[in-house]
Amino acid sequence: MPNTIQLAIHGASGRNGKRLIALSQSDSEVTLVGAIVGKASHSLGQDAGVLAGIGPIELKLTSELPKHADVVIDFSTPQGCMELLGQCVLHEIPAVIATTGLSSEQIASIQDAAHKIPICYAPNMSVAVNVAMKLVQQAAAALKNTAGGVDVEIIERHHRMKEDSPSGTALKFGQIVAQEMNIHEHVHGREGLVGKRPQSEIGYHAVRIGDDAGQHTICFGMMGEIIEIRVGASNRDPYATGAIMAAKWLVNRPAGLYSMWDVLGLAS
Repeated sequence: MPNTIQLAIHGASGRNGKRLIALSQSDSEVTLVGAIVGKASHSLGQDAGVLAGIGPIELKLTSELPKHADVVIDFSTPQGCMELLGQCVLHEIPAVIATTGLSSEQIASIQDAAHKIPICYAPNMSVAVNVAMKLVQQAAAALKNTAGGVDVEIIERHHRMKEDSPSGTALKFGQIVAQEMNIHEHVHGREGLVGKRPQSEIGYHAVRIGDDAGQHTICFGMMGEIIEIRVGASNRDPYATGAIMAAKWLVNRPAGLYSMWDVLGLAS
């Protein structure tokens, strides 16, 4: 199919990977040229469409990154992400990185690679979540000098299979608040006789339940009033559609580290 973006998906056998496969097939602007899994994956050799539940698409799952891809979307594991990153730099392929649970050293590797290739890295690819992050930034900036102080709590809820806690998205919300309000203490849950709540901390609370696709509530509590900014998903499609949007935007960009705020025009 001419004049389409040649897209590869890394982590294609995962929950988000399968939705990326399915949604890419209904997008006339992209052609799926690679569905990549680990070398030890039981899905190797399977038809990607069959695995994603949409029927055969004549593309088999492989452990190799196709060198003719215009861009790759990574929804995998921290280790898998780092292995892919080296291949992307080697072959000068732009990368959308949506993998969570990355260490500070791994994030530094992404930052280093961005000197050589364009990378869009975000802990959450959802358009709604990234708009909510902008709203949280604006609220935190407006409230930071409120008389009597502001208590900030972040509550996140995800499915029982999620391995990292709190979510990367919750941590990003906290990072935004911390930067705007100059709060440097981060507390994860509370138990026992902990005393009065200081205003020098951001509290995080993680809930794991059923097949919840993801909910985040950021609470700004003041004396006599409260602001809550809540964003939630009922399925995984917003993460996949946002990642595909980012992939389209990233192609032909110069080397650099970009975010979903750049993709959505919210960076300024």
